[in-house]
Amino acid sequence: MPAGFGKRSGETEQSKGCHRAPGRLHRPPLEVIVAFVDENREQFGVEFICTLMQMAPSSYYAAKKRQTCPSARALRDVILMQVLLTLWVANRKVYGAHKLWRTAQRAGHDIGRDQVAGCVNSTWPQGDGADSSDRRNTMTGFADATRLSGRWSGPGLRLAC
Repeated sequence: MPAGFGKRSGETEQSKGCHRAPGRLHRPPLEVIVAFVDENREQFGVEFICTLMQMAPSSYYAAKKRQTCPSARALRDVILMQVLLTLWVANRKVYGAHKLWRTAQRAGHDIGRDQVAGCVNSTWPQGDGADSSDRRNTMTGFADATRLSGRWSGPGLRLAC
């Protein structure tokens, strides 16, 4: 079985029996279970392994299908990103998620506000404004000014005038 399967949640070697949720077993991620089933399916069969893992065989087959072909939502997200990117470029790359959602609604696209925000926040260029490259939160300007204007007075990083 995969590492960690069968342990109770919150249980370590030192604290056997002292766990938060009585009777609840920790289950590894679905990808780990699918890999384990793939390794042992010829010897034991999918249904037998899934029964031991307390997982429905249909969950295994659904996970395998998702590995080969994308879901309907993934396909919709690709189309949605193209629409949003077109609208964003048409509006000079200055719109945020809310204005972009309103623009998409006006253009006749049935897109939810949270869908737009999720796409914008996850895979979007972060600013294209003229001043976005000028702002820096570094000490380089301060270090250059002190190097040119005088000497350090000590470890307190003050200039000697």
